[in-house]
Amino acid sequence: MNIIKLDAIGSTNTYLKEILTHSNLENFTVVVTENQFQGKGQRGSVWVDEKGSSLTFSVLVKDLLSSPEYVFDLNILVALSVQQSLIKMLNLPFNIKWPNDILSYNKKIGGILIENIIKATGETLSVVGIGINVNQEDFSHLPQATSLYKACGHKIDKEELMYAIIDMLTSYCDKYRVEGSDFIWEEYKRNLYRINVPSAFELPSGERFMGIIVGVTRYGLLEVKKEDDSVELFEIKQLKLLY
Repeated sequence: MNIIKLDAIGSTNTYLKEILTHSNLENFTVVVTENQFQGKGQRGSVWVDEKGSSLTFSVLVKDLLSSPEYVFDLNILVALSVQQSLIKMLNLPFNIKWPNDILSYNKKIGGILIENIIKATGETLSVVGIGINVNQEDFSHLPQATSLYKACGHKIDKEELMYAIIDMLTSYCDKYRVEGSDFIWEEYKRNLYRINVPSAFELPSGERFMGIIVGVTRYGLLEVKKEDDSVELFEIKQLKLLY
């Protein structure tokens, strides 16, 4: 496994993408840093990294997706890899909040950002950025966030966790190549936060409504059943789950 360790970098995703412009890297090449100061999250948000306390790394995944239309399959593979690694290591409950945030006891503990590069040949290269709050203690400024330390009460070895996640991701990808995608979709829906539970949502306009998450489409759109029994589809920037 090719692992590039950095003391500090703006974004591990950006760094890995830059290397890819002039190098042919092996599959599952990893870039990891102790201090990521320009991390990116979903919706164009910033991933706030407490120096030395977070696990922040990016992984190259290639030779997996047969077509760009299946990119959400990789979102599922990565989210399950992180969630299942945490469950196995800590024996605590973790959920996946659509599309791929990792929650512990209703608070965000990790996030995933996947950026895809589609070559002229049709090959899809995916840069998978993973950020996990590991040993942070103070979340007074982020009431909806928490860390593994806060969840389990003791410090976690970040490198051990990173290797566990990469091993799990490799295993999921190998199984995906052999069996296809049905098994990951079934597992994803079983672990999806607040599925089939009445929940409050907010639109970009500020309007709020009650609905029930009933599923996710193959393209990653959230299926929400509204109070009139109609089912509406939403993209990531079109809807916020209030929790």
